[in-house]
Amino acid sequence: MKKHLFLIGLLVCSIATMAQTETPEKQESWYFKLGGSYFVKTVATDFPIISGALPNNDVYAADGTTLISRETNHGSFGEGFRSTLTAGYRFNTRIGVEMGVNYYVGNNEKMAQTTNRLVAAGPTFVSGKAEGRIKAFDLSPALVLFLGEHRGFEPYTKVGVIVPIHGDLTIETNRTYTNPQGTTNTFAKDVVKPKPTAGFMAAVGTSYKLGKHISAFAEIEYRNFTVHGDTKETKEYTENGVDKLNTPTNFRADASYSASHVKYVDELTATSNSRTTNAANYDTTKANEEISSYVGISGLGLTLGLKYAL
Repeated sequence: MKKHLFLIGLLVCSIATMAQTETPEKQESWYFKLGGSYFVKTVATDFPIISGALPNNDVYAADGTTLISRETNHGSFGEGFRSTLTAGYRFNTRIGVEMGVNYYVGNNEKMAQTTNRLVAAGPTFVSGKAEGRIKAFDLSPALVLFLGEHRGFEPYTKVGVIVPIHGDLTIETNRTYTNPQGTTNTFAKDVVKPKPTAGFMAAVGTSYKLGKHISAFAEIEYRNFTVHGDTKETKEYTENGVDKLNTPTNFRADASYSASHVKYVDELTATSNSRTTNAANYDTTKANEEISSYVGISGLGLTLGLKYAL
């Protein structure tokens, strides 16, 4: 028994001695990162209905009524450029947290297209295309795990969430109407504001020391989230370059408030401000109510930049 107690005591003393001689962990420190990213889209979803138009590519025959081909548009608004400014705090050599502030500008995505569709007697044919683009500011808090430094390289991983704080989806629609009287080119710009949402992100990366405080870094990041529409407003409508937003025309007969404003809801009922479910009491001085739709913003991106450690 005494022998066992002696061995245990010796072991405790040895551990204590080793702890005193080990190199202490790196103390807490702040760092800042400035970078730029390019993302490619990954997970695709069907695009929403655009002002009553299905998200299809439709091609009609010369009579304007015979559908030759139809293709459904689906994709993601996750492809585009992002600039980011990040503040990080290391608790020790292994664990840290980051808060990124990001500005994202997505590429244009074709949402719907129609070729040679008959829309009125006369005859009047229409061809056109709608394209959407997302711009957004978001915050991205994340937990970082540093994997150790070797020859100036320090790989790491991180996981976190994406919280949009400002942004919109802008849909620009160009149409050409052709009839015996001539050709009319119309342009509409709709802006969709989102409901609050959150998404997921994960990244792997490494930094490389360039100096005592300066490092270069590279990250591969995956992100995925969806955004539901809250409201939509037609900001511009022109015909042959002339403003017609508040003027009824042959191609946009309704120029009321409800024609330019939409409120997205989860359900249409007999009391909704909708011509579909409440035509008798429809109020053109209020926003038209439509079923809420969503768009996906998922992508895989590469970020390059500089890191400054205090």
